[in-house]
Amino acid sequence: MLSDDRRRDELLAEVASLYYEAGLSQGVIAKRIGTSRSNVSRLLSEARSKGIVEIHIVRPLPTDRSLQVHAVKLFGLRDAAILDSSWVPDTQILSRVGALAARYLESLLRDGDSLAISWGTALREVENAISSRHQQNVQVVQMIGGVGTIHPDVDGTELAHRFAGKLGGRHHYLNAPLLVEDPATRQALIQDVRIRRVLEMAAECSIALVGIGAVEPSVSSLLRAGYVTEEALIDLQRVGVVGDVCGWHFDIQGQVVDIDINHRIVSLDLAALKRIPHVVGVAVGKPKARAILGAIRGGLVNVIVTDNDTFKEVIHLNRDYPLNKDAGRVTKALNNCE
Repeated sequence: MLSDDRRRDELLAEVASLYYEAGLSQGVIAKRIGTSRSNVSRLLSEARSKGIVEIHIVRPLPTDRSLQVHAVKLFGLRDAAILDSSWVPDTQILSRVGALAARYLESLLRDGDSLAISWGTALREVENAISSRHQQNVQVVQMIGGVGTIHPDVDGTELAHRFAGKLGGRHHYLNAPLLVEDPATRQALIQDVRIRRVLEMAAECSIALVGIGAVEPSVSSLLRAGYVTEEALIDLQRVGVVGDVCGWHFDIQGQVVDIDINHRIVSLDLAALKRIPHVVGVAVGKPKARAILGAIRGGLVNVIVTDNDTFKEVIHLNRDYPLNKDAGRVTKALNNCE
């Protein structure tokens, strides 16, 4: 026998179905269930407040198609999704690009797929925009160590949990910090059977979603998380570092630089990352343009999601800093630590 609360919820669901799905007016519904129109309005409001009705606003997300085609041809990308942000307020560009990335991700994912993720504010915006109505049983794998409780809403651990909730699957945590004290600690951690298994799962994913970090203090996630200081970022700039993907720091040529931090990152290794068929990089803002260019040149991402102003800056930098085709890819020392 149904409880009073259960009966109430059934009534709310029935009224909501008649109004939102069947398209009946509140007056017609009132006659059908024997109540007043004003009471039907109150029932619909209650249904929304109790989560029985969820309203999703699908914003128009115009893309710059010509720039997308140019991006793919210029850099040999697998794909590009570039928001036309001409009419978007600056404060909303990141959330709109996140929504564009969410739609792109939903177009790739199929029931039963596995998704590897990194961390950061861009990925938080992607997760915020994902609809829970499409895919089911998508496994979400954290492929970079966690930042802890300083910024839990952008941490890979929390994001893995939230992505999995939206995509109807399980989440798999990488139970390790993002950055450790020394290379020996890193080596010990990645040899741990539990951590190694999660990294192996990440390597087997068909899709990876990554943020692109920059060493500009105004946009540095590592600085906000307390892993580096402004002085450390300046030192990184001095040796040519422009950004990072999954913690791996690189220069504008796309070379991973042989520096201390790259020997202390707990993350999926570069070779495995590059073997994932779709590595979707999400980043916004001119301060990240150098990092985007380096990530593309280094093959750390093969799909880019951004806005047109940001990517036009990437194209300008590509002209100002020509690709050195004779440059090596990764130092022997870094290959050894992977």
